[in-house]
Amino acid sequence: QRLKEAAEKAKIELSTLLETEINLPFITADASGPKHLLMRLTRARFEQLTADLTERLKGPFFQALKDAGLKPQDLDEVILVGGATRMPVVQELVRELTGKEPHKGVNPDEVVAVGAALQAGVLGGEVKDVLLLDVTPLSLGVETLGGVMTVLIPRNTTIPTRKSEIFSTAEDGQTAVEIHVLQGERPMAEDNITLGRFRLEGIPPAPRGVPQIEVTFDIDANGILNVSARDQATGREQRITITASTNLSKEEVERLVRQAQAHAEEDRRRREQAELRNQADALAYQSERALREAGDRLDPAARREVEGRIQALRAAIQGQDGEAIRREMEALQQAMYRFSRGEASPHPYGRPATSGVGQPPYGSAPSEGSGPDTVEGEFREV
Repeated sequence: QRLKEAAEKAKIELSTLLETEINLPFITADASGPKHLLMRLTRARFEQLTADLTERLKGPFFQALKDAGLKPQDLDEVILVGGATRMPVVQELVRELTGKEPHKGVNPDEVVAVGAALQAGVLGGEVKDVLLLDVTPLSLGVETLGGVMTVLIPRNTTIPTRKSEIFSTAEDGQTAVEIHVLQGERPMAEDNITLGRFRLEGIPPAPRGVPQIEVTFDIDANGILNVSARDQATGREQRITITASTNLSKEEVERLVRQAQAHAEEDRRRREQAELRNQADALAYQSERALREAGDRLDPAARREVEGRIQALRAAIQGQDGEAIRREMEALQQAMYRFSRGEASPHPYGRPATSGVGQPPYGSAPSEGSGPDTVEGEFREV
């Protein structure tokens, strides 16, 4: 306890002094007699010892700006809260990140005490004219095609709240979907927390992309999450209630946010790869559908070219080379463009034509039944 108190005293003194002395007589004893601690600590050395803590301030700062949809230049004032913000290195970090002088018009210790007292008064029923608004600590969403997490309710959304999105199926004739409810900040479903799973069955068989499945997230003031999935064609509905969606400790939330920040670049590449595969799969599917609808009217040479391009794209999707997928997508788009004009390539399976055809690539239009409220996400039958 004496060491802890001396360390705190040294930290406080180094906010105004360049050097301090730590003097603890009779700190311990051994066979040779009592031992005393006497040492000098400079501000520079103290800042070296706490550099990792100072660095950790940057992540929450940028995350708060991102959640608020702001940039550093949009800030009017930066108010320092908490005794540690008296450290010169922390104040210098504020200047570095915002380009502004930190506001020192409030006592950083008193403001914490005032806030705690105010919250206690509200919770105890003594303060009536103040409304405390809780927020979701982490983003909430569902898993969609390619293992991607599609967010419905972003983190730090004020509760109670309700959000609905329209999804569809990923396979022809799919009669059931599994709703995988997730919580977290990573773009891939496998890296986030599973809150629950449930199935919606009895969907009438139809081509992929045609069924309209409305997924609704509803969080009440107590943090209880209700998730429902409803087939708009039949009215069939399934739902699940999750009571632990906001029960994570502050340390757990901070750990998950730090993980997301640490893996941001890797996660971005993984999500881009998953979305590229989804686009390629949709292009291959729509091309196959166009061939079926054309039937015998299509020139055999043109059919062979398109079928070959589809097979090549399907093979590329199974690999890990994103550039190969893009090349095969472009080749198939050009083949389908010629097909739509009734032309066959003079070089079946040959080099792809150059881009810039003058019309949108085949398959870029929205799927059937899509509209402004339709999300480009699909559920795969399991």
